[in-house]
Amino acid sequence: MDTGNNNRLPTLLKCNFPPYGKDFPGGVATGRFSDGRVPSDLIAERLGLRKTLPAYLSPNLKPKNLLKGVTFASGGTGYDPLTAKLMSVVSVSDQLIYFKEYMSTIKQHYGKRRAQYILDRSIFLVVSSSNDLAHTYIAQSYRYNSTSYPIFLAEAAVKFVKELHKLGARKIAVFGAVPVGCVPLQRTVRGGVLTRKCVKPLNNMAKKFNARLSPALKHLNRKLDGIILYVDVYDTLFEMIQKPKKYGFEVADRGCCGSGSLEISYLCNSFNPVTCSNSSAYIFWDSYHPTERAYEVIVDKLLDKYLSKVI
Repeated sequence: MDTGNNNRLPTLLKCNFPPYGKDFPGGVATGRFSDGRVPSDLIAERLGLRKTLPAYLSPNLKPKNLLKGVTFASGGTGYDPLTAKLMSVVSVSDQLIYFKEYMSTIKQHYGKRRAQYILDRSIFLVVSSSNDLAHTYIAQSYRYNSTSYPIFLAEAAVKFVKELHKLGARKIAVFGAVPVGCVPLQRTVRGGVLTRKCVKPLNNMAKKFNARLSPALKHLNRKLDGIILYVDVYDTLFEMIQKPKKYGFEVADRGCCGSGSLEISYLCNSFNPVTCSNSSAYIFWDSYHPTERAYEVIVDKLLDKYLSKVI
């Protein structure tokens, strides 16, 4: 979901260099973790707002750019506060602070009525948990097990949604965890040297997180005014990975960049001699993030199913 916020941070999780962005308009590496646009862009376009969504920390951002949406996302963050610390990225709590600044700027330049108008009609997308499950859990294994950690994350997610609601958000769509055990990086590291299978323990934790989060959000939806919606993305991406040809893909277990098994961020660079020529044939761009084409399939399926419920 990050469209370039990490560019402004002292973190190794950056991608504002080739070959990232090779399929983005103009072939520009913007800081999006893909070959082209990411879901926040695609959803904004489907809503008729804009083709690309600006990053809140962009140095070129002006007040008028805030009127049609912005992303506070930071690649590598999570619901677990430790995740942002380990990755040196923006925590979800700090993203709420940025949101407050955003509303203050709108009020300052366009008045309270305009700010309230935007707030009442905005859709808030909350997308996190993958980095917690794939990386931070290992550092937290002395405190949690494979059941208690997903529960902790789900409770943290619900707390975040409550805080967002207190700030005036009334249409909130919360994405569930993806099958993180099936991303190429996890297949390579934990899926077996020869077989590179999906890592079931990781996928099971994602399922446990989703099973806890979904009913909790339904309870919030009944309790609070507005619409709070759980978005199931796990099944969509898992089916794409298991049946890639059904969706027009050729490769599902490797990324397009380099060997596609380990490359991510600075390891996915313009010096990789084997980066694929047709990224649309791949579900994954690097060893962790999908291609723009895969994101398009995911967004189309999810919006057809959920969009009417929040607009």
